[in-house]
Amino acid sequence: MLGRRVFLNLSGILLAGAMIPSALAADQGMIAAAKKEGEVVWYTTLIVKQIVRPMAAAFEKKYPGIKVRYVRANATSTANKILNEARAGKVAADIFDGTSTEPPLEKAGLVAKYVPASAAKYPPEYKDPQGYWVAGNLYFLTPGINTSLVKKADAPKTYEDLLDPKWKGKMVWNASSTSSGPGFIGNVLLTMGEQKGMAYLEKLSKQKIVSMEASARKVLDSVVAGEYPIALQIFNHHTVISAKKGAPVDWVAMQPVMALVSTVSVLKDAPHPNAGRLLMDFVLSEEGQKIFANANYLPAMPSVPAKVKNLKPEAGNYKANVVTPDKVATDLPKWKAIFDKMFR
Repeated sequence: MLGRRVFLNLSGILLAGAMIPSALAADQGMIAAAKKEGEVVWYTTLIVKQIVRPMAAAFEKKYPGIKVRYVRANATSTANKILNEARAGKVAADIFDGTSTEPPLEKAGLVAKYVPASAAKYPPEYKDPQGYWVAGNLYFLTPGINTSLVKKADAPKTYEDLLDPKWKGKMVWNASSTSSGPGFIGNVLLTMGEQKGMAYLEKLSKQKIVSMEASARKVLDSVVAGEYPIALQIFNHHTVISAKKGAPVDWVAMQPVMALVSTVSVLKDAPHPNAGRLLMDFVLSEEGQKIFANANYLPAMPSVPAKVKNLKPEAGNYKANVVTPDKVATDLPKWKAIFDKMFR
């Protein structure tokens, strides 16, 4: 396949070397320069209490004298903030993350090429061949069920199962992004191809799926509350977090599921370039990836298991279509247009 790899069946995936030469591991010179800079500014899409604070605390403990400052927003807001600051000549961030933050910033020439040595432990699908990003964590989008209303054995396990009349009007999703109806549509087209996929979606549109103007988390909450038996496109690790609190909820590996890559990059004109690269090194290291796992996020490094191991394909024995930020940027408008035409 020419150009960037956009998705891959993850069954039996093997570790691969970096596609471009990796940077040297953080040496004493970089560390000394980072300590001289004294701080690093991280624009993040991650949940502050759950992962950003633990990651920052561990980094500051390892590298005393470097303060981590962070600003949290969604991917679109983060990208717009960086673009606006760059236009004003006041780049403030050193490092940023997100599932769709990077493409507009790369297009604007604001992203630096940097590949930490630890990237060699990641498969090609989890790093940009040009060196602009590496995956920090992953999201797997699956159906979620209310186990008080739907027994796991009776839950739909294939896309064809969703066409059963008994589910008509009983499924819900949200309406705006890859973690919603448009993302589900994209995964169907990636899995079935254009012709068969569109034919399937035409049948699915007759099922009167309920659309909510809410996040995937809130959609899942409506299922937990018993308002609907099934949510079609939610983050599988959210069901585990809720189930640990006693909620009647579980996830179903309707294969292949969609896998979103949350990437990490450094900015070309970062005010603290050494500290930015050092934090990226840390986030992508085995130490940083274990912090993701302990926080119930899904680490991108294949050798670091999830806290609940079967949430990731390697241990869960399921297949996934890995969708990179480039693929999202290119195809999400098309997926949204199909959603608006067929499911509104």
